[in-house]
Amino acid sequence: MSDTPINIGFGNMVMAERVISIVSSDSAPTKRLIQEARERKMLIDVTNGRKTRSIILSDSDHVLLSAIQPETVAQRVSNQQEQEESTS
Repeated sequence: MSDTPINIGFGNMVMAERVISIVSSDSAPTKRLIQEARERKMLIDVTNGRKTRSIILSDSDHVLLSAIQPETVAQRVSNQQEQEESTS
């Protein structure tokens, strides 16, 4: 798989291969995850001041906050993987 950037909002990109999980920001465990990442200085907030709708976990242990719905981000990753499979 090649390095393929996925738009996670406001012109910010993450490499699709680095994404481990995409989760909703609604639950208490995810709020704790955000706080722990903030304390470890591994939190990247790309919401531009908007409400956090999805949390993206990366293989480098970074936690990214996005204002894009988790379903939308997951669809973008899935579409990119399908495109790569069809071209190989």
